[in-house]
This record gives sequence, structure tokens and C-alpha cells, in this order.
Amino acid sequence: MPNKTIDALTWRYATKKFDPSKKLTPEQENIVLEAIRMAPTSFGLQNFRVVVVKKPEMKLKLREVAYGQPQVTDSAMYLVFCVQKNITEDDIQNHVELVGKTRGVEMASLDGYKQMLLGFINNKTPDELSSWAARQAYITLGFGLMAAALNDIDACPMEGFDNSKFDELLALHDRGLKSVCAMAVGFRAADDAAAKTVKVRLPSDKLFIRA
Repeated sequence: MPNKTIDALTWRYATKKFDPSKKLTPEQENIVLEAIRMAPTSFGLQNFRVVVVKKPEMKLKLREVAYGQPQVTDSAMYLVFCVQKNITEDDIQNHVELVGKTRGVEMASLDGYKQMLLGFINNKTPDELSSWAARQAYITLGFGLMAAALNDIDACPMEGFDNSKFDELLALHDRGLKSVCAMAVGFRAADDAAAKTVKVRLPSDKLFIRA
């Protein structure tokens, strides 16, 4: 039986060649960005940020340190997912205040939640917190890819770039951030050979372990 989700996943692929003449509408951009914003993250902290790159001159600079991959410049929108280098008590306080304001509850009622979050971050090393934050960014990347596919928008997840150079070019250090992955968004070129490549996936009986 046809299914919209499975059909979209079958249709999508990691687009290697975008058509630079095709632009996203504001609505299409918002669909992808809002899916990322609404994606689930641990504790709802959203301890990541996404740099939306659309300026041709910046995309060109990023391409130079992304091994010359054309997706960087030819996509309509290039997203760089970044994580916070440090998660502080101020970050926890700001999050708890946002929860209280959004849900209309007294701050006192959230004290236990706040203490739980503080206990979590204080019991992690900086490396553990960075790895944890990166996993949250990858979750949201997946939601962005799914949203794009469901709306006939092409995308390509990317890790092949010089992270330190990206951080420098995008002034991420000044914001206490570091890049972890990226996502090129736009529309496939008619002659993208990768579009005709048969998708290779393990069969269900090999991938899923029933317990």
C-alpha cells in the first residue's frame, strides 16, 4: 500500500548536484527550518544552533574548505549545525525560565526540574557534553532531511569539511560554538547522476533484531 512517508524516503537521496538557478520559496525555507526547530532534543534544551548561509560570497569561502564540493555553493540554502562548546548554569536558568514563561507556570514549581538539569551537566566532562550536544544536532538534521523529502525538496547531509575553518569563517568561536555537520538544501540538477543510483539498504530481517 502506498505510503507518503516511505515514498518520500525512497524518492530522496543525498543530492550531489543542485540546480543553482532554482531557489526555495520563503514557505519552503520555513518548512525545513521549522522542522529543525520543532525536532525533539534531550530535555528540550536545544543546545545547538544552525547557521543559515545564503550569501554567495560566504558559500564560496565555505566550499573552498569543504574539499570543493559543489553542493555548498549550488544549493539554495546551506545549513551549518553547531553545538555549544560549554553548557553553563546560565543556559539552564534561561531554559527553565523559557519553560515557565511558555507554559505559564511558576518558577518555584520548576525548581526540581532545574536541579535535575544542573546535576546532569555538572556530572559530565566537557567532552561528554560536547558529544551529547552533537547527537542532538544530528537528531535535528534528520528531521530537516525528512521535512525536505516530504515536501519535494532535495537535500544532502554533509560532514566533509574542515571544521576549524568553518568555525573561523562563520565566527563561531565568538559565539561559543563549533560546527559538527551541515545540510545543503535546494533542488536537484536534471543531470545529477546520483539521482539514478539505486538506493542500497539492508533487508529488514538483517537490520532489525526482534527481542
